[in-house]
Amino acid sequence: MLHINDLTYRVEGRTLFDQATAMIAQGWIVGFTGRNGTGKSTLFRLIQDQISPDGGSLSLTPGRRIGGVAQEAAATEDTLIETVLAADTERADLLHRAEHATDPHEIARIQTRLADIDAYSAEARAAQVLSGLGFDSVDQRRPCAEFSGGWRMRVALAGALFAAPDLLLLDEPTNYLDLEGAVWLETYLKKYPYTAIVISHDRGLLNRSVSHILALEGGKLSVHPGGYDTYARRRAEQQRLAEAQAHKTEAQRAHMQAFVDRFRAKASKAKQAQSRLKALEKLKSSDVPLDESTTPFVFPAPKPAMAPPIVRLQSADLGYEEDRPVLRDLTLRIDEDDRIAILGTNGQGKSTLVKAIAGRLSPLNGNVYAHKKLKIAYFAQHQLDELRPDETPYDHVKALMPEGTEAQIRARTAGLGFGPEKADIPVRNMSGGEKARLLLGLIAFEGPHLMILDEPTNHLDIQSREALIAALDAYPGAVLLITHDAHLAEATVDRLWEVKNGAVHILDEDIDNYRARILASAKAAGEQKKTSGKTGPTAPTPADHRREAAARREALKPLRAHITGLEGEIARIDGVIAQMDDILATPGLFDTDLARATDISQKRARAEEKKAALEEAWLEASSQYEEAIAAD
Repeated sequence: MLHINDLTYRVEGRTLFDQATAMIAQGWIVGFTGRNGTGKSTLFRLIQDQISPDGGSLSLTPGRRIGGVAQEAAATEDTLIETVLAADTERADLLHRAEHATDPHEIARIQTRLADIDAYSAEARAAQVLSGLGFDSVDQRRPCAEFSGGWRMRVALAGALFAAPDLLLLDEPTNYLDLEGAVWLETYLKKYPYTAIVISHDRGLLNRSVSHILALEGGKLSVHPGGYDTYARRRAEQQRLAEAQAHKTEAQRAHMQAFVDRFRAKASKAKQAQSRLKALEKLKSSDVPLDESTTPFVFPAPKPAMAPPIVRLQSADLGYEEDRPVLRDLTLRIDEDDRIAILGTNGQGKSTLVKAIAGRLSPLNGNVYAHKKLKIAYFAQHQLDELRPDETPYDHVKALMPEGTEAQIRARTAGLGFGPEKADIPVRNMSGGEKARLLLGLIAFEGPHLMILDEPTNHLDIQSREALIAALDAYPGAVLLITHDAHLAEATVDRLWEVKNGAVHILDEDIDNYRARILASAKAAGEQKKTSGKTGPTAPTPADHRREAAARREALKPLRAHITGLEGEIARIDGVIAQMDDILATPGLFDTDLARATDISQKRARAEEKKAALEEAWLEASSQYEEAIAAD
């Protein structure tokens, strides 16, 4: 499908690709990973022939269509459904030609092609994609001009998915989605019938939706089967083996150098010393893949401590118009150590809720009480635009430390992740990830009691997301989190609030259960849509229901046995891995018996891959079982 051969590309004197080579086969769903700023989006531009490489080549199988999301849908009077249908330019062209064609053979060719691309079910398919991305049937008939830029990005994504190109290129597609939309997209991509390359830092998507990982590191490309966690484990193992080999090589060099230094001046040993010197020149240091360091986030502890609750909502109506509250009659509390994820589809009122908690929106009725000394840090994407573009990180920190010395301000700026090489770069020249890091550091500068984070990871790469997780776990204050990143929520929160239908529901479940419920609801809605309008038989009797329930329970026995078998096999592999870990932990093993250590490490990596596959099968089977039980 796609061949990249010895690709070289430089920008402003920096080499992004250094004779990089990779091959993407037909039908692969590929997750494209790499640190921010290393050239992932640039590769997409090269693939689409928008820019030319400095060396090497990129080739695509002839006749294949490339598609992606270049920008948000235009703010026109066309409805959403019309906009998405227009994204399939071949269908639009064929329908236009069909209206004007007069030659019978031409008409036949057009109609055959329309049938091949399933053109006459297009509106139903477009509506299904729009629905999955959060647009109901009423929204789909509204003009694009009535929606904000973020929602029009969703429309553009819907158009790209609907057009179903042979090679689909998506650059951070979940950034404009809520968790529900991200879950739907994961499922859609997993079943995409052609080839896709997706730039993403969302570990959930990269683990659940892709068949391969394309990694960009040090100007080189590499392709790995499986999801991100499998790739990360394999990379860590390779790094450990390379480091062990590097240590061995350096020890060998030191031994040879000592011989040369000792005997170089002795005539009787000169020949041997010269031989060792030549061998030493040929013995190159092993290349160890460097684990690129990520500057940690640091959130100061809040002072002073406060008695709970720190925030309390009492019979509060929230909204922007007196007679049209978005949320009604809310009675909630937040304690000093709460970790809460606020879930729900976009437009339900999540941002309205956190604005009221942050004191940025007064209640229409009822009350929002907050401790009088409460300090709140509030992060939202629009605040990136509030950073002063002509000023540097140092300037922003200095404004918060008017009495600080140069050394104190520099030290605090470095603590935010902006050392000497970055402290004096104007904000306008910084990447989105750097701006997000700066804003997070500034809002938490004085040690807030409560951090409200509205989609904090949109511009962060995987390593920075993991650093954010570590910082939130170490932070002793309260956290309210709105995010589409299920991995972030799962790793940092212990309570879930769902904003839905004008209310806030406190859920007694975890993120995995919530995801399963979203998928089950979407599946049920799809089945209902398929069967709606059909004439059915007479209503079943209670006896019919009992017989059907008994039959369903009997049918579930093989699935339950399959789940039990998978659990046993996973436990067995865990035991095998533990045994291998004990062996690999033997002191000096890599020095005394590198061949054995390497063999065991490779076997362990294969065992981890098998375990990951079994766990995926277990999750799928368990989800099917739970859905069946719920339906019963």
